[in-house]
This record gives sequence, structure tokens and C-alpha cells, in this order.
Amino acid sequence: MNRHRIGATALAALVTLSLTACNRESPPPGAAGSGQGGCSGVTLGLAVANLQADFFNQIQKAAKAEADKVGAKVQVSDAGGDSATQVNQIQDFISRQVGAIIYIPAGATAAGVPVRAAQQAKIPIVAVDRNAPDAPADTFIATDSVAAATTLGDYVVKQTNGQAKLAILQGQIGTTPQVDRQKGFDAALQDAPGVEVVAQQPADWAQDKGFAVAQDMLQAHPDITAFWGQADAMALGAAQAVANANLPQDVFIAGFDGDFAGLKAVKAGDVDATMVQQTQKMGRMAVDSACDLVGGKKDVPKQQLQEAFLLTKDEPDKAQQYIDNHP
Repeated sequence: MNRHRIGATALAALVTLSLTACNRESPPPGAAGSGQGGCSGVTLGLAVANLQADFFNQIQKAAKAEADKVGAKVQVSDAGGDSATQVNQIQDFISRQVGAIIYIPAGATAAGVPVRAAQQAKIPIVAVDRNAPDAPADTFIATDSVAAATTLGDYVVKQTNGQAKLAILQGQIGTTPQVDRQKGFDAALQDAPGVEVVAQQPADWAQDKGFAVAQDMLQAHPDITAFWGQADAMALGAAQAVANANLPQDVFIAGFDGDFAGLKAVKAGDVDATMVQQTQKMGRMAVDSACDLVGGKKDVPKQQLQEAFLLTKDEPDKAQQYIDNHP
């Protein structure tokens, strides 16, 4: 049976399960608890897109630490980047009747199905980093990627004096961060006609794929003078490809995320700039918001966007500060 068949079967099962669960008369476990937002003794499901990524690991660690503070427990599932796997994992959370689900979608495809299923089962759901546009979670916590990418784009334009042959390594197409980062960066380029996008292609957030795609781009466009990886991992792949190519021109390289590998690369000067997300803060906020929803709080914002911070290779001390104490 192929993956698409498996995914369709899992989706159908998840919807059936949610309809059954929503008929229960009692509120979610812990609704009358004594911790933050009624979270003492509550089990929270944390559905992570891919724990191989440092960004998601930081969210997981911060969420677990915050849960310990408020007396909650966290069950973690790792989708390994596969949406069908994640559907099955959230199905398990619903069958266990967890108090709330913290959800980082593994992809754009069918991302709304787990949200609808959890809500039908009367289980609050908090989306982090990615939100399903057709079925938004009860609250969405993320970086304001449009504003952050615009800031980064403005910096790239300034540092290249408004003249560049730019290649863009895109994230997973259709996911919230990919769409918003593209939108923000494009806004910065509108006033920079001298910055020409000569190539753009998905590299799915991965360093190895970023390296391979950047190599292909350099072969097709050896005059590239700037790369933007929509995540630090892809920017690192581009930096590796540039180093291997022995180009006669300097190439400006920008990333996004501020994960530990990206921070170290900026400090070393291998990457020129990145945007540092408040990753651990978002993990804490996810638990606090889940607890508020479990406790019946009515004024939890539908969207909670956080500022990101520009970091450049001219600020090695600041990079080290972020490495020592990530926001």
C-alpha cells in the first residue's frame, strides 16, 4: 500500500475517531485543575514536524520545561517530516483524550484535518510555526515572518548596494513560514530593481538538499552574487556550495531562523546574516496557551506573532550571546 493510500485511510479514521470523542460529556482532563489555566496534572500532546531540526528541538525542550513548571505532562510525537505519520500520531493523542494538543504541522498537505478532528473532539489545539489556512487552530504562535523577512531583505539590498544576482532556496512550499517569508522578502525587493532573482527552487528546509540545489543553481548561473536560504540549514548548504565552486566574485549569504548551527555560521562569517527567532519563548507560550485553553480562558488571542532579530557577521559577540542563551 502506498503512502498516499495510507494517508487517506488515516485521515478517514481520524475524523471518525474525533466524532466519537466529541460525544463525551466530561470536559478535557484537568479543566478544573489548579495549575496555570487549570493545567496541573494535565497531559499535553506535542506533535512535532521533525525533531531532526534544531528549531523544533528547541521548541520541544522549552515546552517540556514550561510544562514541568505548571505541573503538566508532555507526550511528544515526531512525524519525521511525514504528514501521514503525523495524522496517525494525532489520532493517538485524541484516543488518549489528552487535555490539549500543541501542533507543528509536518507539511501543508492536509494540515487542517488534525485541527478539525481535535476541535470536533473538544480538545483545544495550539499551532506553532505553521497554521492550516483552511482550519486554523484555537491559537497560532509564530514569528512575524513577513515583517522579519522584509527586514532581512532590506539588509540584503543595502549590503549589495542594490545590485545583485540573487538565488533563493525556498522551504517546503505552501507551509506558513515559506509563504510568509517569501512575501516579506519580495516586498523588500520591490524597491530594488537592481536585485535580480535569477533562480529560486525548494530545498525543503534541509542542508543537504540546499547544497545540491545551490550547486545546480551555480552551474546554471555562475554569476550569482547572493543566496537567500529561507532557513539557516539551506543557507549553510549554499555556503558549502559556494566554497566548493571557487567563484571569482564574493557571494552574500543570508539565512533565517537563528538556530545554533546558523548562529555559529554567522559568528564565523560563513553566513552574512540571519533572522533570530524567539524559539524557546514560543515553546513556553505554546504550553501556557494550551493551559489557558484547557482552563476555559476565553480571551486567548487567535494569533500571537513574535518579533525576530537581525543578526549579522559584524556582531560576533551578539551571536555568542544568542548561542549561550537563545531567546
